[in-house]
Amino acid sequence: MSERGTKTADLLESAAQTPTIGVAQAVGRYRWLICALLFCATTINYVDRAVLGILAPTLQKTIGWSEVQYSYIVMAFMTAYALGIAFVGRFIDRVGTRNGYAASVGLWSLSAMSHALVTSALGFGFVRFMLGLGESGNFPAGIKCVAEWFPKKERALATGIFNSGSNLGATVAPILVPIIAGDLGWRWAFVFTGLFSATWLVVWLNTYRKPAQHPKVSPSELAYINADPPEPTGKIAWANLLPHRQTWAFLVGKLMTDPVWFFMLFWLPKFFNSRYGLTAKQFAIPLIVIYNASAVGSIVGGWMPARFLKIGWNLNRARKTAMAICAVAWLPMIFIGEVKGLWMAVTFISVAAAAHQGWSANLFTLASDMFPKRAVGSVVGIGGFAGAAAMIAIALFIGLLLQLTGNNYVPVFMIAGSAYLVALLIIHALAPRLAAVQID
Repeated sequence: MSERGTKTADLLESAAQTPTIGVAQAVGRYRWLICALLFCATTINYVDRAVLGILAPTLQKTIGWSEVQYSYIVMAFMTAYALGIAFVGRFIDRVGTRNGYAASVGLWSLSAMSHALVTSALGFGFVRFMLGLGESGNFPAGIKCVAEWFPKKERALATGIFNSGSNLGATVAPILVPIIAGDLGWRWAFVFTGLFSATWLVVWLNTYRKPAQHPKVSPSELAYINADPPEPTGKIAWANLLPHRQTWAFLVGKLMTDPVWFFMLFWLPKFFNSRYGLTAKQFAIPLIVIYNASAVGSIVGGWMPARFLKIGWNLNRARKTAMAICAVAWLPMIFIGEVKGLWMAVTFISVAAAAHQGWSANLFTLASDMFPKRAVGSVVGIGGFAGAAAMIAIALFIGLLLQLTGNNYVPVFMIAGSAYLVALLIIHALAPRLAAVQID
């Protein structure tokens, strides 16, 4: 999401429409247990993908990777993730949410633990590829699960809750992984985090059924879940969406800014190690600060356009002003090379991380601003594929740059600092009024 932006304004609206406690007790609450399972899966998803970045400085010294070899390992993950995003939705539709999610988590659990068995860059590249394939199923399966278990007025809230697991996972990993690796060795960090997803899988298979088939769902809750009128289910091919300028506006936004988030996820620990000499345990607190700031940014980013609409602005002005504020907040990163102190750098990066999540929340909502509901998933899939594909190329660029410059991260941060403003200008050129797209 990134897989990580949410439609916060819609989430708050949905929360306001949620039944009171008394009504909720009468209807039933089992659907929220399902939501809790999705939240746990998303948390584990981000823990498993973050382990390599946290251990990268240690593994580079232990195994002897070059910067380019590390970039190849990241590229393997992103290649699989991009392929998975393009095809996993259809797989889950074919085999069902229960089996599709189970297959996804089973693959990524096995792949995560398999990191403990490899000792070469090639071996790590293979297991990272398999991990990317497995993890690509988390959000498509989660969104489909929400659609099966929640009425429309609660879906934004349920999606926001389970998606927030990404922030928790990115926060937990810097605390947990250095402790396990420090006490038991780096291999056990992969084994233990892989066991978390294996444990979740057992619970999922023993818990999940469709609402109509679940013995713990009361008739009143089932009626509440199915209260909405049937929605059109026909799929929209990517070929029918690509001719529209609005599709390219969203695609450009994802293509130019998703790689920045993945860079932070996979290279920030290495940056703190290279620039400030921090060990895995020492850069845990800076990473926790940064990822908690990103959670705040997601909320504030979603709140801003709602506030602007309330004072009378039109949707186009409100959405793009919020995105412009987030884009401008990234500009100080151009000067990160002049920042000497650790905590001043953490401050700069925390503001930028918050701005990314605010940007992402509005970018995802941009798709629903311009497209009918049944096309939003396909448009988001196109954008997600573009963002992951861009990271494949950028990962190699980063590896070559760091190897040639002796770990000079300044050019990377300069590119990242300007990417959001450039993306916004292109988005505005392609969709100057956020005009609605007529698909049929």
